[in-house]
Amino acid sequence: MDQKILSLAAEKTADKLQEFLQTLREDDLTNLLQNQAVKGKVAGALLRAIFKGSPCCEEAGALRRRKIYTYCIQLVESGDLQKEIASEIIGLLMLEAHHFPGPLLVELANEFISAVREGTLVNGRSLELLPIILTALATKKENLAYGKGVLSGEECKKQLINILCSGRWDQQYVIQLTSMFKDVPLTAEEVEFVVEKALSMFSKMNLQEIPPLVYQLLVLSSKGSRRSVLEGIIAFFSALDKQHNEEQSGDELLDVVTVPSGELRHVEGTIILHIVFAIKLDYELGRELLKHLKAGQQGDSNNNLSPFSIALLLSVTRIQRFQDQVLDLLKTSVVKSFKDLQLLQGSKFLQNLVPHRSYVSTMILEVVKNSVHSWDHVTQGVVELGFILMDSYGPKKVLDGKTIETSLSLSRMPNQHACKLGANILLETFKIHEMIRQEILEQVLNRVVTRASSPISHFLDLLSNIVMYAPLVLQSCSSKVTEAFDYLSFLPLQTVQRLLKAVQPLLKVSMSMRDSLILVLRKAMFANQLDARKSAVAGFLLLLKNFKVLGSLSSSQCSQSLSFSQVHVDVHSHYNSVANETFCLEIMDSLRRCLSQQADVRLMLYEGFYDVLRRNSQLANSIMQTLLSQLKQFYEPKPDLLPPLKLEACILTQGDKICLQEPLDYLLCCIQHCLAWYKNTVIPLQQGEEEEEEEEAFYQDLDDILESITNRMIKSELEDFELDKSADFSQSTSIGIKNNICAFLVMGVCEVLIEYNFSISNFSKNKFEDILSLFMCYKKLSDILNEKAGKAKTKMANKTNDSLLSMKFVSSLLTVLFRDSTQSHQESLSVLRSSSEFMRYAVNIALQKVQQLKETGHVSGPDGQNPDKIFQNLCDITRVLLWRYTSIPTSVEESGKKEKGKSISLLCLEGLQKIFSAVQQFYQPKIQQFLRALDVTDKEGEEREDADVSVTQRTAFQIRQFQRSLLNLLSSQEEDFNSKEALLLVTVLTSLSKLLEPSSPQFVQMLSWTSKICKENSREDALFCKSLMNLLFSLHVLYKSPVVLLRDLSQDIHGHLGDIDQDVEVEKTNHFAIVNLRTAAPTICLLVLSQAEKVLEEVDWLITKLKGQVSQETVSEEASSQTTLPNQPVEKAIVMQLGTLLTFFHELVQTALPSGSCVDTLLKDLCKMYTTLTALVRYYLQVCQSSGGIPKNMEKLVS
Repeated sequence: MDQKILSLAAEKTADKLQEFLQTLREDDLTNLLQNQAVKGKVAGALLRAIFKGSPCCEEAGALRRRKIYTYCIQLVESGDLQKEIASEIIGLLMLEAHHFPGPLLVELANEFISAVREGTLVNGRSLELLPIILTALATKKENLAYGKGVLSGEECKKQLINILCSGRWDQQYVIQLTSMFKDVPLTAEEVEFVVEKALSMFSKMNLQEIPPLVYQLLVLSSKGSRRSVLEGIIAFFSALDKQHNEEQSGDELLDVVTVPSGELRHVEGTIILHIVFAIKLDYELGRELLKHLKAGQQGDSNNNLSPFSIALLLSVTRIQRFQDQVLDLLKTSVVKSFKDLQLLQGSKFLQNLVPHRSYVSTMILEVVKNSVHSWDHVTQGVVELGFILMDSYGPKKVLDGKTIETSLSLSRMPNQHACKLGANILLETFKIHEMIRQEILEQVLNRVVTRASSPISHFLDLLSNIVMYAPLVLQSCSSKVTEAFDYLSFLPLQTVQRLLKAVQPLLKVSMSMRDSLILVLRKAMFANQLDARKSAVAGFLLLLKNFKVLGSLSSSQCSQSLSFSQVHVDVHSHYNSVANETFCLEIMDSLRRCLSQQADVRLMLYEGFYDVLRRNSQLANSIMQTLLSQLKQFYEPKPDLLPPLKLEACILTQGDKICLQEPLDYLLCCIQHCLAWYKNTVIPLQQGEEEEEEEEAFYQDLDDILESITNRMIKSELEDFELDKSADFSQSTSIGIKNNICAFLVMGVCEVLIEYNFSISNFSKNKFEDILSLFMCYKKLSDILNEKAGKAKTKMANKTNDSLLSMKFVSSLLTVLFRDSTQSHQESLSVLRSSSEFMRYAVNIALQKVQQLKETGHVSGPDGQNPDKIFQNLCDITRVLLWRYTSIPTSVEESGKKEKGKSISLLCLEGLQKIFSAVQQFYQPKIQQFLRALDVTDKEGEEREDADVSVTQRTAFQIRQFQRSLLNLLSSQEEDFNSKEALLLVTVLTSLSKLLEPSSPQFVQMLSWTSKICKENSREDALFCKSLMNLLFSLHVLYKSPVVLLRDLSQDIHGHLGDIDQDVEVEKTNHFAIVNLRTAAPTICLLVLSQAEKVLEEVDWLITKLKGQVSQETVSEEASSQTTLPNQPVEKAIVMQLGTLLTFFHELVQTALPSGSCVDTLLKDLCKMYTTLTALVRYYLQVCQSSGGIPKNMEKLVS
């Protein structure tokens, strides 16, 4: 039979074939076809013949064709056929589909759709036919009966696609079904149907099946719905990430199956690669991605951004066209996120309305962490972002050293946070990815070398952290570091010091690097530029400190804390220590040559020797010998000659130019500290050992010289130095300049000798008398200089040279002067205590040291760069100052005797104010330890209990002491009111209140106390009033919104200043006594206006946030109608704030304010108020379109 069909098909006309086929039953045909197909014989030719004999123009033929077609589909689906036969059959069916009439095409399509929905497909091969059938249907122009109506072919196709997408899809055919649609001509609406369906299947599929589905979706997106595809993919993986993190952090597993972290990251990585590849082929997709992520950010920087979307964006940076846009988007997102955080942390009102979320910075660091899973396509973008953040938001250039905001880390500028994030990104990337390490190091070093004129401390910190992390790993990059060494001579001194300190661990593991550095430093030693020579000294001193000679004291004996990496590479063999000795002695020879150079170079050497000695004690002999021979050049050996020092030799005269050649005071200071250290540390360890007498002789010689200088300095009169009152000290004559230099030298020497004699005094009365005599010499000179400078009105009047006293000594001296109650010490101490000028001087130096710490982050003198030692000294000084201020109030001290200058108690308070500020600036993590150190009642037995006492409780205790002092001050008469002290007390209270936890009862107590003070005390001192009101506002905003407070204050201001209409009698409200005729304007008026401005800023921020949400929600009407409810509390709060602010502004507009700043600021703020109101109205108009109607409270506000 099959032969007959084939032979008839070979004829030119199909008439006989048709006739023969009509005589056959359907079953005969299908059985014949099945046998041929299964045997793998002439199934294709047979099928062609059947189709030839079943023309669609005849009804019988069309039905036969349709039945055979359906049977072939079943045959292919059954899986009984060989692959080639099945492919041949499908190929034939594809060709024949277009010949079918419309109604039969609809039937065929419906069969397919039913099979998909009911899950009756066996292997899904036949699905290749569905796009052909749908395409053929779309081309039919005639109307077709469909369901109860009549539709065109195009409309039928749309209806069928809709039914297909709304039904159930079997998991295994999702990819095939999605892929199929790329061959069907689709309208935008149909693409949307398909995309929605495919996206909804993500959650039902295995993780490994999602990348191929995403690929098919991206191919499909070229037909439209690009944004929906991207939104869906990003939303799915963002949710998956969030769920995965919750599973990892929570103990209980959620209902969903836990995905291994590695597998999830690999799948995400593949999908990101698919998307980036698709964007390369279709730039429109990239533009849609950026549009989508930017739109989500209008209201809230965290909308639409997740670790997945950030990783995707960073991968897109590899496409040149989008690189700048993406990095710009991420950069602004980071800063906006930090600004939002700053705004939130400063306002309880916002905290109550906006839930806490994760921030962009956390997400970016999470991407860096995830990139360990072969996300090489992300790393380049990560590095670029890190450097962009550091370059854009690093410290800006300022005059005269650093300017640091003295505030808590909470309110530090968003820019500083962004810069820190950039550094963290780079450090973490450096740790994870070996391939990129060289590039990061190279870029950091390039910036250090090429940006010498701008601040680069953040890059040096990063370099230090990189080296600390892996000194041995970086050996492979040593050539980059040695290249940077070649530029040392051209870099500023501070940069050189920090650069060498950062790479110091590398010098210990790489001899070649160390040798190349020494060559560079030796060249620099003889460079023309002074800075280059100072850099050479700094470099050599650093090497001496860190290359220990065999036999040097261990770090514990020197009480020196070394970093882990230094200790790690310090463990060297005996040979290394011996080699170090030769190396260090060579450097000492180089440094001795510096003693003939300019004063600045010598000064660096003297300031550095003490640290070298402490870290490398075997060099003591060499260092002390060098210092002794240097001192002998300026020392008068004859015991009866006055003065004992050759000051003339310290000054260099070149023509008209006079300058300091030898900083003799610093030389003596260095000798004194080195000698004291040697006596306290080395000699006790040498007891019992036989020492060479020659070595002992150095120390004895130095002691004798210092003793002799002390005795002769006391005997010397100012005339002996030619520095009496009649001397010329003007800055315009050469003699005046020379006398000024000499005077500062003598004062410096006096200070050094005071410290030396104190250290050897052992509470001897004679020594204390010597100290006082030295101080009187210092004081006389200081008074003469101040007097002359005052008369000349020169800049010198404000300039005070840094004291040469060490911070440790200042701390010991203050403790002894104010707190020592040992009976045997009292007689000798009475010598020093009898001089109030000496006591005031001691407190003044403490203030100077703290001020230096605030400005530069370190202090001068030994251990001045060691944060732990500084902190210890700060604690000791604070304890003494606090005790002195609280024990002897200023009023008691000042009533006793009137002297020029501030009283000691007031100085103590000033010191406390500076210290509290400095500790919060530099020692934030140690606040608990600091407050515990202030608790004088602390005993060893109580320490365990004290560990549980919180920072807030300890702070509250200190606050109460200062509150008492302020109340005592306020209880005095107006004419006796000490405004300086009151101002300092408020500053101290402001500083301490930042340490209170805003949710604690102590904070509420502090707020109500401040409020009470403002309500009950009326003072006319504008500065005091301003600082007190600032304190009240700073506390109030962390408790609740200050709008009611502003309204009350505006009524008080109106009452005191009167109405603009003179005929109107204003009722005085008197909520706050601090508001009076003197303080109402401009002081308080400007304060309340600036607070109102902040409230408006917060309201603006909330409105923008709401607008952003609405614009996202309007995409689907359902969403917008449901999500208006959660916004109600925010909307209500906004209306309430603006309502109260309107009352506030109404009061001030009616007030007779003095013209000038008050009126200008009021008008400026009114403009802002109306801008905010306009924004709110626009928001409601936007919402009304979807929700219908304006809320009543908004209507009330408008009316």
